[in-house]
Amino acid sequence: MQTDLVNIGLGFLEGFALIISPCILPILPIVLAGSFTGSKKRPLGIIAGFVIFFAVFTFFSRKLVLYSGIDLNIVRHVAYAILLLLGIVMLSTYLTDKFGSLTRRLANTGSTLSAANNAQGGFGSGVIFGALIAIIWTPCAGPILAAIIVQTVIQQTSLASFLTVVAFGIGAATPMLIIALFGRGIMNKFGMFKSHMTFFRKLLGAIIIASVGYMVVLEGGISLAGATSSNDNAAVSLLNPIAKPYPAPAIEGITAWINSPPLTISELKGKVVLIDFWTYSCINCVRTLPYVKDWYAKYHDQGLVIIGVHTPEFEFEKDLTNVEKAVIRDEIKYPVALDNKFVTWQNYHNAYWPAHYLINKNGEVVYTHFGEGDYDVTENNIRFLLGVNTPVTDTTIPDETANNNQTPETYLGYARGQRFESQETATKDKSAKYSYPVNALSDAWALKGSWIIMRDRIISDGADSAIKMNLNSRKVYLVMGNSTGKTINVKLVWNGAPVNVGKGKDVVDSQIKVDNHALYEALVLDQPQVGTLELLPSAPGLEIYTFTFGE
Repeated sequence: MQTDLVNIGLGFLEGFALIISPCILPILPIVLAGSFTGSKKRPLGIIAGFVIFFAVFTFFSRKLVLYSGIDLNIVRHVAYAILLLLGIVMLSTYLTDKFGSLTRRLANTGSTLSAANNAQGGFGSGVIFGALIAIIWTPCAGPILAAIIVQTVIQQTSLASFLTVVAFGIGAATPMLIIALFGRGIMNKFGMFKSHMTFFRKLLGAIIIASVGYMVVLEGGISLAGATSSNDNAAVSLLNPIAKPYPAPAIEGITAWINSPPLTISELKGKVVLIDFWTYSCINCVRTLPYVKDWYAKYHDQGLVIIGVHTPEFEFEKDLTNVEKAVIRDEIKYPVALDNKFVTWQNYHNAYWPAHYLINKNGEVVYTHFGEGDYDVTENNIRFLLGVNTPVTDTTIPDETANNNQTPETYLGYARGQRFESQETATKDKSAKYSYPVNALSDAWALKGSWIIMRDRIISDGADSAIKMNLNSRKVYLVMGNSTGKTINVKLVWNGAPVNVGKGKDVVDSQIKVDNHALYEALVLDQPQVGTLELLPSAPGLEIYTFTFGE
């Protein structure tokens, strides 16, 4: 209970701290613009709508997708479009008058959506306006979303997770509330707003349009500051360093070490250290491995120490033998520490797979990067801390082309299951018969035959077991396992035909031989395709955890 309260408090502080974060800056002008119109209750409605819809949209997003079948990206893009429409209305006196007339006639049904409706915009319209802001701003909650996943993994309470999200939203909304409540008051005090109402309405409409455009650009991953990368000369400075370096937290609670005796941060002073949080069945982690291994090969002899802190997402990833097999298979030479109890993970307040923490020779964390990408920046910073003056050795690692409609990673257990569309309701923790639906939605999966749906996986339980998934991707990976002691052959059928063309590296004769828990590559197509993949296990006992996808 005490830990839950601490997490809730930290959620509030993390949300409030976003006032200095670039991700909140585009939102503030929209809040200000929305609060300048309507009644005095409207700012309170905006904040209430923001907190409520942010918490619900964030925490229950998986269920919303499961039951509605609506892609949440579409919801967010619709919210963008509505806000842009409001900005356009505010720019035009004609549209403002027409829309004001319309909303006055619909006031009794609560349809005052527009920030341009000065007369009727009250608490209710503020709630709707705040909801739109929450929907488009939700990606900024990445750390909180990842923290909830971790709480699920270590079986902490879902109520505490939800309250943490609410606290985060309240923390983020606090500076918005201050701006919403006092912004118009300050303007009115000096007589500026009332005497120049038309000018301010148009200015705020332009601000809304510009702010939404800015957020769309950020969402697309375009940097307005210009890209930086390492070159053939020595690195002259740290790129994107953290604002205030801090002493590197301890590496503790490690259950086993691979490729090394136990290491501590204190004994590594004088070295440059890269802490890499990963887990062997995570496709995002797998895609970073070529870069991490390349850095180790290039710079280990010059003083770089890499420690792969293996923090498991699934129970089977806690098994030392499974991790050792993955280390051998992926040819990892640097030390790997098994953080099965999430002690080191929590010491670093980490929230991502993968995550990189770069530590200087004084034992301070000076740079962090979460997720994939920015490999050139990370390498530049490694070279700078090492004082390397030799030219960069070019290692060509092919980049993958983005597929904006790619099917998201899909969990199959009932704890995080999503988009399940068999005709029968899922039965927890015991064998049941299932059948395919007549038609299935995009990105949905369904079972046929006998299966056991467990908390974090599904297990085939009969000779008639099969699973089918509709997907859009170029590459398809499966996290699968087998605890029977015997090899289970899994036949792959793509759009009704055995997988012979476009097969992944683990496919032989249209089959994957599953004899241990691992990430298996099923499909590698020439380009992203929409289709149906069916798996037909040869025997009961096949365990499937996730479908994962890549470009």
